Amino acid sequence: MLTLDNVYRAGNILRGIARKTDIVHAPRLVLGADIYLKTENLQMTGSFKIRGAYYKMSRLSDEEKQRGIVACSAGNHAQGIALAAKKNGIKAVICLPSTAPMSKINATSSYGAQICLVDGVYDDAYEKAISLRNEKGYTFIHPFDDEDVIAGQGTIALEIENQLPDLDAVIVPIGGGGLISGIAYTMKAINPHVKIYGVQASGAPSLYNSIRLNKVEELTSVSTIADGIAVKKPGSLCYDICSRYVDEIVTVNDDEIAAAIFALMEQHKLVAEGAGAASVAAAMFGKIDLLGKRSVCLLSGGNIDIETLAKVIDTELYRQKKKEK
Repeated sequence: MLTLDNVYRAGNILRGIARKTDIVHAPRLVLGADIYLKTENLQMTGSFKIRGAYYKMSRLSDEEKQRGIVACSAGNHAQGIALAAKKNGIKAVICLPSTAPMSKINATSSYGAQICLVDGVYDDAYEKAISLRNEKGYTFIHPFDDEDVIAGQGTIALEIENQLPDLDAVIVPIGGGGLISGIAYTMKAINPHVKIYGVQASGAPSLYNSIRLNKVEELTSVSTIADGIAVKKPGSLCYDICSRYVDEIVTVNDDEIAAAIFALMEQHKLVAEGAGAASVAAAMFGKIDLLGKRSVCLLSGGNIDIETLAKVIDTELYRQKKKEK
């Protein structure tokens, strides 16, 4: 079961494995709001995913480890799994969508994992991973809909609570829902007054829709520059946790995400991928009322493809010049 004890246990296991990432003050992002950035984009493998992946792997039996593991990912969970498997001497097969950025594919391969590219998006990679589990007997490690994975991600909330007292809100990007589930559950348990806001790309609003429909909703397609949160269907466990502990979910479009990526680079010299910048986009474009409040935007990852980053910079520079005329 997901318990606070399990989150604290994960924190102990992850000492020396996951970095305790810094919180950076960002006073210029939104005038009148006291905003901070939790820099998981500077985490090992470039995203928060190492937390849940490593903790889950530590909980496997010797027999499960010996059989090897299979996972699926849009890229960040893949790198977390690959590094965790390497550190534990476990064979890892990872299914990645063919649309994943080459930077994420190459990074995953560099940790020694066997890569299986699948045509389509994350959900297609998931189906392939389940097929390999059934065929080869691998242990499947879900990227978000797993209590131990969620507990690992919840260690971020423990750090935030320790680093930034008197907090009013935490803003978290959402794909399948594992990250916000861990943060919301943990934060509400230790400081129930803190508001938890989720952010999805408007081109992939699976949990946003599900909460409004009071049931898990699967999208027919997703389209966004935020590949790390381009998920058609949220986890059922994640849906249950978010229904209870998340205060509100909002959406941001690709232009808003691109503007946030640019602002983070220009103002704070921080590189964030689309998913990682979604929380900042929600703050910058007034999707959440943060005026007069002390808030943390979670930068969930920094694994952006160089070509995508170049396009974002060119587009934003053009917009600024056009705005100045």
